[in-house]
Amino acid sequence: MKKLVIALVSLIAFAACTDNFVETNQNPYQISDDLLKQDFNLVGSPFSNMIFNLNGHQIEEDLCSDNWMGYMGTPTDFVGNVNNTTYYIRWNTYWDRVYGSVMSPAKQVIKLAADNNLPLFATWAKLIRIYAVSKLTGVHGPVIYSQYGTTANSIAYDKESDLYPLFFKQLDSIQTDLGANKEYTGFKKFDPSQYGGSIPRWQKLVNSLRLRLAMRISKVDPAMAKTEGEKALADPAGLIVANSDNFINSLNGNKIPVAQICYEWDDTRMGAVMESFLVGLKDGRISKYFAPMSNAALYADHPSVPYKGVRNGAYIKAKADHVPFSKVSEDFQTVQTRRNFTAAEVAFLKAEAGLRGWAGAGDPKTNYEEGIKLSFADWGAGGVDAYLADATSKPISYVDPIDARNNFTAASTITVAWNNADSNELKLEKIITQKYLNTFTNTQEAWVDFRRTGYPKIPHVAKNDSNNDWGVIPATEWIKRMPFVNAERNGNTAAVADAVSKMGTGAKDDIATRLWWDTGKANF
Repeated sequence: MKKLVIALVSLIAFAACTDNFVETNQNPYQISDDLLKQDFNLVGSPFSNMIFNLNGHQIEEDLCSDNWMGYMGTPTDFVGNVNNTTYYIRWNTYWDRVYGSVMSPAKQVIKLAADNNLPLFATWAKLIRIYAVSKLTGVHGPVIYSQYGTTANSIAYDKESDLYPLFFKQLDSIQTDLGANKEYTGFKKFDPSQYGGSIPRWQKLVNSLRLRLAMRISKVDPAMAKTEGEKALADPAGLIVANSDNFINSLNGNKIPVAQICYEWDDTRMGAVMESFLVGLKDGRISKYFAPMSNAALYADHPSVPYKGVRNGAYIKAKADHVPFSKVSEDFQTVQTRRNFTAAEVAFLKAEAGLRGWAGAGDPKTNYEEGIKLSFADWGAGGVDAYLADATSKPISYVDPIDARNNFTAASTITVAWNNADSNELKLEKIITQKYLNTFTNTQEAWVDFRRTGYPKIPHVAKNDSNNDWGVIPATEWIKRMPFVNAERNGNTAAVADAVSKMGTGAKDDIATRLWWDTGKANF
């Protein structure tokens, strides 16, 4: 089995200078703190790596949310075809990425910013920290946040119902600091995103992140969600509403992971769920996401549309069987950036907020259609007007020409065209389905939406290997969370036990326990 070996960019060492430092003894390959202080390098240099590590690679994403949500499927029979994709946990490393490559350097930046009277760099680090941990808590539930950095033998986890109010409070402070320094240009040299150090553009991300997190808790704490969502919608700094303000970060010279996994390792292919939706709905984004195939026998069920995907949790007998299926588009071979937050996502958030009666959200239909238009434009796809008007095309059932055990009947019967006469439930399904289709290459948030709302409607895994080792997922259910990592289970045992107790009566540190906001209750 090819295992991902990813070299994380090393953080600059912060070595303290001494009074009797002798210049002639300085290592010519080591940059001293005094030199780094020039142009704020000391506090600015870590941001490129911190932002790079907001996302994962093969183990954290492609063999987790990419597969669970049907964006991608693996043709490879990893560990005898019993692995994360079939609900038996083999890899669990996003925790280490966030703490080792975001939280740790952010803590250093915050201290150094205080020591060097550069408070806005501390503000920036705090925002990146919230962004990372808000993703991490969506994977595990309780996480170490407010107590991070303490030297106690056992470090307590934050309960989810305490974590989100803390996020919101800290976003208040961050937005205040940024709003008071809109003309500040100190970030420019160090900003790896397309924002180029612009404070007003970062402010839009703050509001958009607040809206995302408010919507995440909309079922478990609707009052707080409404308050925070309306605050985001009303803030004069605005939201990400144009593709030019999308939060897109550099990959520091690396190829986008999905292309490397697909073309260099042959370990991922188009997902069957994406085939079901994109082919069935006649979606023009399909050619921007995936590469067409030459073997017509493999897509005989829809011969005019040359794409074929691999089922989520598929039965895989031999790697060679499914390798001929659709790769990601060749265009991704040269992509060295990552979409983290788009205007289309914000439009879909506003559409749902409108259904929920949040002030300032606007008309759900207008926002839904705007989200689709923004997505098509962002991905360079054509035919959006005809797509929006299509009230007949529906997702198709899936046929695996290699192994019929992977076949499924489409669970969703939605069309694209908006109908004001539809129920809120059907409207929500359309909104979340289109949000899902837009979120290709940034799939963790789609997994959050699926657990929160039940949409989009996707098939269960074909092969379910869940058992008492990591938790049992019934045949009619889907994975709910990732367990805490073994290093925490073994080295912070009491805190892990306490964290599990914070997830509610009967909770276990397994893949079947719901997170706080995943209520399993009706959407309206």
